[in-house]
Amino acid sequence: MRKGLLTCGLLLIGLATIILLQTSGCSAPDQEGAVMQSPVERGKYLVTLGGCNDCHTPKNFTPQGPVPDETRLLAGHPADATLPEFDPALVAPGNWYLFNSHLTAGVGPWGISYAANLTPDEATGMGLWTEEIFIQAMRTGKHMGTGRPILPPMPWQGLAEATDEDLKALFAYLKSVPPVKNAVPAPVEPGEVGGK
Repeated sequence: MRKGLLTCGLLLIGLATIILLQTSGCSAPDQEGAVMQSPVERGKYLVTLGGCNDCHTPKNFTPQGPVPDETRLLAGHPADATLPEFDPALVAPGNWYLFNSHLTAGVGPWGISYAANLTPDEATGMGLWTEEIFIQAMRTGKHMGTGRPILPPMPWQGLAEATDEDLKALFAYLKSVPPVKNAVPAPVEPGEVGGK
């Protein structure tokens, strides 16, 4: 009888744990015993693993090389930054792609693209975006899910393959970072690339 009560009790505890995990937004540990993560923690992990800061965070230049500027985390291309002069012939189809020293601006056959402000600033970032808009943008490669194309080097095609759960986690993390007011310039069309 005790054995039956113990088994029943363990089953109830296991069932309660599963229900609690599902309703709290946490994921269960995987087979290797990973620590449970909230959507924000999972999103931070994915942002780090995906190298989002490589392009979306301006850099500080140190003796060890460029490091992300934590005061402008995911704020995109600095609004006041200027691009160095370059020969537009270098970025003709089949030639080079160029990036500024912060890696926040890219020049190629697509024109000039600037890394977006991914912070939740309502005026200059993603503060007005909803989870649905974010997922639609990542699935379609369109700004806000229906606008202009998201330009290279943004790897939206790879993100389009992410699960809804991972895209929701990414969005949750982006909504949790401090907002930074930074109006990123609009992209420049290929025919308007003149070396600046």
